[in-house]
Amino acid sequence: MFQKILIANRGEIALRILRAAKELGIQTVAVHSTADADAMHVRLADESVCIGPPASRDSYLNIHQILAACEITGADAIHPGYGFLSENAKFAEILAAHNITFIGPSAEHIRIMGDKIEAKRTAARLGIPVVPGSEGAVSDDREAKRIAADIGYPVLIKASAGGGGRGMKVARSEAELSEALSTARSEAGAAFGDDAVYIEKYLEKPRHIEVQVVGDGAGNAVHLGERDCSLQRRHQKVWEEANSPALNVDQRMRIGEIVSNAAADLGYSGAGTVEFLYENGEFFFIEMNTRLQVEHPVTEAITGIDLVHEQIRVASGGGLSVRQEDVRFLGHAIECRINAEDPRTFVPSPGVITHFHTPGGLGVRVDSGVYSGYRIPPYYDSLIGKLIVHGRHRVECMMRLRRALDEFVVDGINSTLPLFRDLVGNVDVANGDYDIHWLEHYLAEKP
Repeated sequence: MFQKILIANRGEIALRILRAAKELGIQTVAVHSTADADAMHVRLADESVCIGPPASRDSYLNIHQILAACEITGADAIHPGYGFLSENAKFAEILAAHNITFIGPSAEHIRIMGDKIEAKRTAARLGIPVVPGSEGAVSDDREAKRIAADIGYPVLIKASAGGGGRGMKVARSEAELSEALSTARSEAGAAFGDDAVYIEKYLEKPRHIEVQVVGDGAGNAVHLGERDCSLQRRHQKVWEEANSPALNVDQRMRIGEIVSNAAADLGYSGAGTVEFLYENGEFFFIEMNTRLQVEHPVTEAITGIDLVHEQIRVASGGGLSVRQEDVRFLGHAIECRINAEDPRTFVPSPGVITHFHTPGGLGVRVDSGVYSGYRIPPYYDSLIGKLIVHGRHRVECMMRLRRALDEFVVDGINSTLPLFRDLVGNVDVANGDYDIHWLEHYLAEKP
């Protein structure tokens, strides 16, 4: 087991990793920008190192500074959390060259799954169902028109190196295709430094279903069920739940087995999430995230398995703590991402939190690194924290969520708490009757 882990992240995920490491008896090192000097994970870590000014490129993305922090403190492993350097293959390679363990998959697997075209090819080879579309990057309008005609309109143009909805455009007819291609290429080039795009069939009313998998890197892998992340705004997840209200037990186990077999065949190491669009009983691969997901707590709630513990165990050579037959799915869990944003316009709302009170009680968990008097900086993601509730079934879970949201207090800044108080009382949400477009339509129609 590791002696000391450096946490190359900030906010609630840094605190989440710190707690897991402490439970395993591992010393922790927090790194922080000057803007995060008063962060909770910095206060609780055994050691802390300032790695630069507020801008991410000068601190949390500064590989040289993070390496220096490892050398100063003697950390023998780094947990990257999510975002920042968590899916940076070069970072993983540099750490290996310095005999520092990257708590995550191999650089090769990060690189493969980071290229959406290569990821799709790999998924198909491993037996994972994929969305009909181009086999690689589309080189010109003529080729794009041929592919679109073959698979049928509407089609979705996506950035090969993309994510978060950038470099993604829909064309509903041949007349719209050229402009959509041009715009997607331009956005992809500006956002990712790579303007390669590919084409997929556009599904009209799919759900977003993702499967959690953990592999030991030696040909063994288990799946921990699925999460439904269909309530989204601008391709960003807002509300996640496990298990999905749309799947039955047979569907759940079938897609889980496909994913775990694929991860085992790949020799995948650590935690990963395979994301799908799901429509009319069929699953279509979108991408694989080679890291811990923001929404991992709902999986932990229904399985009782600590995913960060598993990441650390695997990275240290300890292997998986569970076999597939050991995994049990108990009850239902929902996570709401509480952001420092205006609940109607979603404009970020940095500033001082004058009063912060979290709900409690049976089946209620809050992952957050903020506190009363904490200043939300304007430089990073606006996530305040995550509210996770668990119940014996979905009805109890929704009742518990409604109560917990009423108890949650964030004063001094705007937050998205009112949005979730609204959603938890909506009939469609209560019935689990929604798709990836539902929330945007709902918000557009609100007076």
